[in-house]
Amino acid sequence: MTQTRLAVIYYSSTGSVHRLAERAAETAANAGAEVRLRRAAELAPQQVIDRVPAWAAHAAATTDIEVATPDDAAWADAVLFGTPVRFGNVASQLKQYIDTLGGLWAEGRLADKVYAGFSSAGTGGTEATLLALYNCVHHMGGVLVPPGYTDPIKFVDGNPYGAANLSGADGSELPGKVELTAVDHLTERVLRFARLVRRPAA
Repeated sequence: MTQTRLAVIYYSSTGSVHRLAERAAETAANAGAEVRLRRAAELAPQQVIDRVPAWAAHAAATTDIEVATPDDAAWADAVLFGTPVRFGNVASQLKQYIDTLGGLWAEGRLADKVYAGFSSAGTGGTEATLLALYNCVHHMGGVLVPPGYTDPIKFVDGNPYGAANLSGADGSELPGKVELTAVDHLTERVLRFARLVRRPAA
């Protein structure tokens, strides 16, 4: 039996979403999945990034992570998208990546895969952001697998739409035990459903 393929595709400016993405990749690999951890390309000008020390430091620290391409979505049986909150919506960097998938969508190659998401915000808006992200999944014909309240941890973090982190207004709070456990549960659930709906190898 071939391994389930999971692509974790995210954008992170100061590191909170990156930590969630890393944890999802680690959890999936430990569960026997084949994993690609990929970051969306940066769109902000370097002079803007340099004005925010945490942003500049994180950008420099993650240059070794491959930039996502459409092939990563085509390859995967399941995709976990990660994004910070931008006015209750998906970060433009991740949205730009999703916008490059039009060719795959037109060919029907994004359909029948499993999708879910995770997010991080300084103050709030994670649920609105995940719901906005999932509009793309509906158009793709994807199988959306939210966590709901299928594990006791979801009654603690209170987000049935995905996994989420509140990083504080200055972005300094990295995900803790509750948030990382929520990512574990989401990842394991996504993999379980991906095994059920995975299309036969071509």
